[in-house]
Amino acid sequence: MKAVIFAGGVGTRLWPLSRKKSPKQFEKIVGDNSTLQLAAERLLPEFAAEDIYISTGKQYVRLVEEQLPFIPKENIIAEPAKRDVGPAVGLIMGHLAQKFPHEPVIILWSDHLVNKIDLFKKIILESGEQIKKSPDQVIFIGQKPRFASENLGWIHIGKKMFSSEDIGFNEFLGFKYRPDATTAKSYFDSKQYCWNLGYFVTSPAFMYSLFKTYAPEVHAVTEHIVHAKDFTEFGKQVDEHYADMPEISFDNAVLEHMDKTHAHVVVEDIGWSDVGAWEALKEALEHQRHDNITKGQVMLEDSADCLVYNYEGKKIIVGVDLDDLLIVNTDDALLVAKKSSVTKIKNIVNNFQGTENEHLT
Repeated sequence: MKAVIFAGGVGTRLWPLSRKKSPKQFEKIVGDNSTLQLAAERLLPEFAAEDIYISTGKQYVRLVEEQLPFIPKENIIAEPAKRDVGPAVGLIMGHLAQKFPHEPVIILWSDHLVNKIDLFKKIILESGEQIKKSPDQVIFIGQKPRFASENLGWIHIGKKMFSSEDIGFNEFLGFKYRPDATTAKSYFDSKQYCWNLGYFVTSPAFMYSLFKTYAPEVHAVTEHIVHAKDFTEFGKQVDEHYADMPEISFDNAVLEHMDKTHAHVVVEDIGWSDVGAWEALKEALEHQRHDNITKGQVMLEDSADCLVYNYEGKKIIVGVDLDDLLIVNTDDALLVAKKSSVTKIKNIVNNFQGTENEHLT
C-alpha cells in the first residue's frame, strides 16, 4: 500500500508563524516536531519509507528533505507552479498509476493531528484490503464530529453497507463544504454527517480514470508528464508542462461528479484535528473547553480560553484578566486577536501585498 502526504499549502490562517518561505506544516506547532513530520511518522512502521510520497511546492523540497531524510528523493513530487489541489492529485495519481495501478493508496494532509493512531492505522489498512478486492472505488475516512463546525467540510453518511475487522463501511451520500451555523448544527444533531478530513483510499488507476472522465484538461497535461522513462525526465516534464494545468480544486475537478455508488465512508473518532488556524489548534490541544494553551515564555493570571505562543526566547509575555484571545509573538510580528476573528487574519496578510510589509507574508 502507498501513502501520499500533501504538503504544499501556505497557511495564512496561522500567521505570523506560517509564512510563504516556511509554511505551517514545516513549523514546530506541537511539541518539537512539525505536523509534516508527525504525519509521516505515524505511518511507520506499517508503511515502509519507500511507500510514502510527499507532494509539495518546488520551493519547499529542501525543507521536506531536511525534515524527512528517510523519504527517498524520488518520492518527493515537486510542483513548480500553484494550481490548486486538483492538478496536484491528478499528477501524483497519474504517476503512481504507471507503477502501481491497482495497489491501494491513501491520500493524507500534512497539517493535521491524529491522537488515536492505532485506530487510524487499522482503518487505513482495512480500507486498503477493501480496495484490493474492489479497486474501482473510493473509501473516505471521516471523523465523528465533536461540535457543529462551520469551518470544516461535512460528509453525508448513509446506511452501513458492511463491516470488516470491526470497521463499518457506510453509504456515501455527498459533501457539503463549510455550511452556515444553522446548517452545521442540523448536521451535528442529525448524526447523519461526519467531518470531511480529505482522507481517502483508492487505487491510482481508478482515480486517474476519473480525471480523464471529469477533468480532461488536467488529464491531458498530466499525460505529457507521467510517461517519462525515469525520475530525472519526470522532473523535467513537470517543470515544462505543469504550469499549463487549469487552476481547479479537487472537489470541483472530480469528487462532485463521481458516481456515489463507487464510494463508501468509514466514520470513527480518531482524535483528528485540523490545525490550519489558531483557534483550531487551541481546540485540538485543550483538555477542557476554556483551557489556556501556551508555548514559550508565557505567564497568565486570571485568564481563560486563550492561546498564547511566544517564539522569542529573550522576552516573556505576561497576561492579566485575558479572555478568548489569540496572542502569537515572533521576532518580527505580534498578533493579538479575538478567537472569533481568526478568519480576518488571511485578509490582513493578503493586504500586505505590494506594501512595505510584504516581507511578512
